[in-house]
Amino acid sequence: MACTAQAAVVYKWTDADGVIHYSDQPVPGAEKIVIAGQSNLGTGAGAKAAGTPAKKPTVAALGYSEFSIATPTPEQTFFGDEPIGVRLNLVPALKEGQILAWHLSGQDLTDDTNATSFTLPHLDRGTYMISATLSDPQSGASQSTGSVTFYVRQPSVLSPQHKH
Repeated sequence: MACTAQAAVVYKWTDADGVIHYSDQPVPGAEKIVIAGQSNLGTGAGAKAAGTPAKKPTVAALGYSEFSIATPTPEQTFFGDEPIGVRLNLVPALKEGQILAWHLSGQDLTDDTNATSFTLPHLDRGTYMISATLSDPQSGASQSTGSVTFYVRQPSVLSPQHKH
C-alpha cells in the first residue's frame, strides 16, 4: 500500500485584541501556512506516490535567506516615552516589486510600509505584538515573520517616586 503525502492550508491572523486565530478560509491580512504531513515532503517515496511534491511557499522561494524581526527582541520592556526602534533582518535587501507590510497588535502600520527599520511613536502602557509580511504580487507568494511580543510600561501616578 503506497503512502501519499498530504498538505493542508491554514490561515493565521491576530485580531485587534491580540488574539491569534486559525482558519481554513482566507481572511484579509492573514498569513498563509502550508502544513505538511511529513517533514521530508518531496524527498521520500510518499512524494513519488503522490505524483508531484506539494509546493510550500517559503522565504527562500521569495529569494531571501533571512527574514525576521531583529528589534524589538521578544519580551523586551520599554519604559516611559523611550523610543521603540523596529528593525527587520532581511537578506538580501527588499526586491523591486515586493511589498513589506508591518502589523502592530493586529493593526496595519501604514506610514512607510516598505521600510525595513523605523521608530514607533509614543505607545500607551500595554503589551504589543509586531510582525511583518512580505508579499510578491506577481507570484502571489507571501510570508510573515513570527510575532514579537514587547511591553510598554509607564510610571504610575500612585508610585511613591511620582511627584505631586
